[in-house]
Amino acid sequence: MPPTAPLSPLLERFHHQPERLGKSVRVEQALRLAILHDWPDGSRLPPHRTLCRELRVARDTLAQAMRRLMDEGYIVTGQGQGTWTHHPTSRPDSVSPLPTPRLSKRAEAVLHTRSASQIQSGAFMPGIPDITQFPMAKWRQLYASVTVPRNALLLSYSSGGYGPLKRAIRDFLWRWRHLDCSTDQIIITEGTHNGIELCSLALTDPGDHVLMESPCYWGARTIFAATGATVESIAWHPETGHAPRRSSHPIRLAYFTGSHHYPLSIPTSRSQRQELCVRLRPDFVLEDDYEFTGEDGANLMFDSRSAHHLLVGSFSKLMFPGLRLGYLVAPKALVAPLNQLRSEVFREGRLLDQATLAQFIAKGELDAWYRHIQRDYLARQQVMHDQLIQVPGVIHVSPPSHSISLCVQFAQEVDDKRIASRLLQSHLITRPLSPFCAENDPRSGLILGVGMLSGRTLAAEASRLRDVLTRCLQVCVFRRT
Repeated sequence: MPPTAPLSPLLERFHHQPERLGKSVRVEQALRLAILHDWPDGSRLPPHRTLCRELRVARDTLAQAMRRLMDEGYIVTGQGQGTWTHHPTSRPDSVSPLPTPRLSKRAEAVLHTRSASQIQSGAFMPGIPDITQFPMAKWRQLYASVTVPRNALLLSYSSGGYGPLKRAIRDFLWRWRHLDCSTDQIIITEGTHNGIELCSLALTDPGDHVLMESPCYWGARTIFAATGATVESIAWHPETGHAPRRSSHPIRLAYFTGSHHYPLSIPTSRSQRQELCVRLRPDFVLEDDYEFTGEDGANLMFDSRSAHHLLVGSFSKLMFPGLRLGYLVAPKALVAPLNQLRSEVFREGRLLDQATLAQFIAKGELDAWYRHIQRDYLARQQVMHDQLIQVPGVIHVSPPSHSISLCVQFAQEVDDKRIASRLLQSHLITRPLSPFCAENDPRSGLILGVGMLSGRTLAAEASRLRDVLTRCLQVCVFRRT
């Protein structure tokens, strides 16, 4: 008889789920995490009646979560015999494992990078907005209004994007960024990553040098590496600017994270970046408005009249990650080849989503939503700042802002990777800072998000984070290797 899985890890993980999520989702996520991290493969789950009583959920609620986990292969059940955990990657001992297929060198490099992770949610996970408060009823209403028989053309491919959406984005950029661009400069993309990949494919050849600031946004670094570019990092400190460059190779493309630096979560310096670009003379400058905030758009270098400036942005951080719609603003001479390349490599579609987003922006819903949620983010950041600044060993906390992420910095000798690992054992999801720094940039810290928690849950988890982090810094100060 296999051992019965202990209840305590499941209950702890369940209580750490955001309260605004539905109970079925909270149960599903808690069970999935317990199966992956707490319970051995083949453990017998407690009886469903016991789970319902301890989790204080109805049988139908538990059954919904169980069905989804069974479909994904995390649990197996026998009629009248119980339910057991199953790690999807495990194989019966009697079956010989198949040889692992050889991947390309590009794929191996991406999968073994220090930023690769399957964890994409959890307390203080950076880069995730608040999806629980988003006005989904309004979004569904607008979606229903465009999915009518007379709009059958919206089921076809798009060519550079849906015209009304491009006009809405043009007006949105003027209202929030004071950027004056024309609609024919805007290309609709499937999120920021798609826009960055399109630029890398169109503007760089394998081996070309792409300049990034250190610390860098790891998602962009992965894309450049996967497309064959040579990524070169230069440390940036807001007080002193950019460090001297060690290489003499020409820079084909310089990439910056827009007006609000990610992951440091502080306003960028337009003058320092302009000085760097004058010194290094990159062929193209790509800015990524990753952490969109309404107050510091003047830090962008982007000029719609320039022949070598490009801007990418996304609505994933403003609205919800699953939307996967963004934009690329390009010089007029590049729009036609970029559109043709995108059509040949990726194909364009999702016109129904584009039409819904166009109405959402044109009717003022996006502006209203952002004005509401940015005040909420600022209040959450203040809670986090007040808690973390008290921790001995923390030398800097990014000032509260309207963004969804913040950065905590330690002394250079602190091993932030081990700190993040210790926090994970307490179900506190963060990212270490050092893996995204250049070799000559010894900064150490943590990158955190405020989108997954709010209200009393945020206050309680922030206090718990402070206590756990204090203990970690007292006993886990290891020099990085």
